[in-house]
Amino acid sequence: MIDAMISGTGSYVPNKRMSNDELAQIVDTSDEWIFSHTGIRARHIAAEHEAASDLGVEAAKKALEDAGIEPLKIDLVLVATSTPDYNSYPSTACIIQDRLGCKNAGAMDITAACTGFVYGLETASSFVASGRAKHVLLVGTEVNSRILNWKDRNTCVLFGDAAGAVVVSVSQDKDSRVADSILRSDGSGERALLRPAGGSRKPIETGSKADDTYVTMDGRKVYLFAVDALRRTVEELMQRNSLDIEDVDWIVPHQANVRIIQACANRLGIPQEKFFLNLEEYANTSAASIPLAMDEMRKKGLLKKGNRIITVGFGAGLTYGGNYIIW
Repeated sequence: MIDAMISGTGSYVPNKRMSNDELAQIVDTSDEWIFSHTGIRARHIAAEHEAASDLGVEAAKKALEDAGIEPLKIDLVLVATSTPDYNSYPSTACIIQDRLGCKNAGAMDITAACTGFVYGLETASSFVASGRAKHVLLVGTEVNSRILNWKDRNTCVLFGDAAGAVVVSVSQDKDSRVADSILRSDGSGERALLRPAGGSRKPIETGSKADDTYVTMDGRKVYLFAVDALRRTVEELMQRNSLDIEDVDWIVPHQANVRIIQACANRLGIPQEKFFLNLEEYANTSAASIPLAMDEMRKKGLLKKGNRIITVGFGAGLTYGGNYIIW
């Protein structure tokens, strides 16, 4: 059996940093309110000329360099994003594939919202495990600032822009691998988190209200779903792989809201220190949040060979899932 491993990581964060105090100048909120309700202090905002592919290319370059893999050796480019360069086509993956010079690679986008990286990692691992690919480039990239209503404090305070990337390769060491994944969905919650207009259900037409193109969210419903999804995913991955909490070195959750993570940690009886968090600086970067966190962990020396890591994603769809990784 062929095992797949993460052979490199990379990330990119826009230069512009917006603190809670700066945000409070354009919407009725405050640093105290945002931080106490979410754990967020700041977020980074893409420049006017930056689209999802621009952020993704920069993160991907660093991941390829870290893995020591040339672009021509990439067999497939996967991009998890809810804020693509264009509406539906061409895919953002194709744009990134071309700009990187991955001339031998197929390319496709994955639309699973904030669970996109989790879905993408299992997809990449499956291609490698089947022998169909030796190296897959997986990018999570989001420019959430373009789809937010900056007058709605219930949503605009939550999100930021960023990109994270990993290279998934044939494992050269059986002790390092993507060992297991869980992918789940609950489409009955389609309206809990969505952009109402812009698709075939409700095309954008002359006279359409601009608000219909922005993210809308049922905050209470999303919170309850996220806490339960996070708990169930961690429990199932641990049970399926005969793990006790002492066996798990890190849980890397989607960085949505610190209250979600605190509630889950309490219900599972897991020390909050097991959860790696960086949303205080970056806020919710959707599909980029987990690879952004993992790259930061690698750079800080927090990821060591043999570490057992559980990632968990949850978001619009509603989608959720997780990966069990042995570093």
